[in-house]
Amino acid sequence: MPIITISRGSYYHGKSIAEKLAKRLGYSCLSRDQVIENLDKFHLPEIKLIRGLDNAFSVLDRFPHGNKRFKAAIRSAILQHFLTGNVVYHGLVGHHFVHNISHVLKVRIIADTEKRVADEMARENISEEKAHYILKKDDEERRKWAMFLYGIDIMDPSTYNLTIRVGHLSEDEAVDIIANAVGLHAFQETAESQATLADSALHALVSEKLLDYPNAVATAENGRVAISQKVPEDQQAVIHDRITQMLADVAGITELTIRFDPYF
Repeated sequence: MPIITISRGSYYHGKSIAEKLAKRLGYSCLSRDQVIENLDKFHLPEIKLIRGLDNAFSVLDRFPHGNKRFKAAIRSAILQHFLTGNVVYHGLVGHHFVHNISHVLKVRIIADTEKRVADEMARENISEEKAHYILKKDDEERRKWAMFLYGIDIMDPSTYNLTIRVGHLSEDEAVDIIANAVGLHAFQETAESQATLADSALHALVSEKLLDYPNAVATAENGRVAISQKVPEDQQAVIHDRITQMLADVAGITELTIRFDPYF
C-alpha cells in the first residue's frame, strides 16, 4: 500500500496534481489543511496559510510549548492517516515525517518562474515586479517555516525521490510519471517498512499524549513502548498511574514500561 507525498512551491500545481493522481490510482487524497482542520487548538488561519510568518509564530506562542505541541500534533495526525496506505498527501514537510519509510514516494513539484509570475499577475491583478516579489517572499516564508519548526530545507533535492518541473511537462504528464514511479518495486510495502511506519505512528501518538510531561522520553518498537522520566521519588507512583491511564486506550501498545531516573 504505497504512499505518495507531494511538496510544492507556493500556490502551484501540488493540489491539482495530487487530486488527479489520487483519482488515477484510486487512492485517498489528503491535504495539510485537512489535517489542521482536525487539530482543534491549531485549526487557525495563520497556521494554515503560512503567509505572514510572524503571525504564525505568534499564534504558536499562545500555547505552552506551542511549537513542540504543534509539531507533535500534526506529525501524529499525518502518520495515523498514512497507516492505512494508498494515500496521496500534499502539503508542507509531509515527506519529513516518513523520511525513513521505503514505501513512500516523496515528490517535489517545481514550476517555471515565468508561468508562476504570469499566473500571479492575473490572479492578483498586479505588476510583474510585484508578482515576482510576492512569489519570492511566499517561497521564502515556507522555507523559513520548515526550517524553524523542523530544521529542514524543503528545497533540498536530496530529501525527495523525484523532482518534476511542470512547464515543459504538463500536469497530466507529471501524473503519468508519478503513477509509473509508484508502481516500481522500490516503493512497494514490505513487512519491515510497514513495521517501521507503525512504530513511527505509535511513537508520535504516545509523544503527543505525553506533552504535559515535557521531560518524558518515549520509544516504540513492535508495540513495546518504553517511557523514561526524571521525577522526584515521592511523585513516582502517582505519575506512573497517570501515564498508564492516559495511554490505556492507545491501540497498538502491547507492552508498556515506565522507568524513573534519579532526580537531582
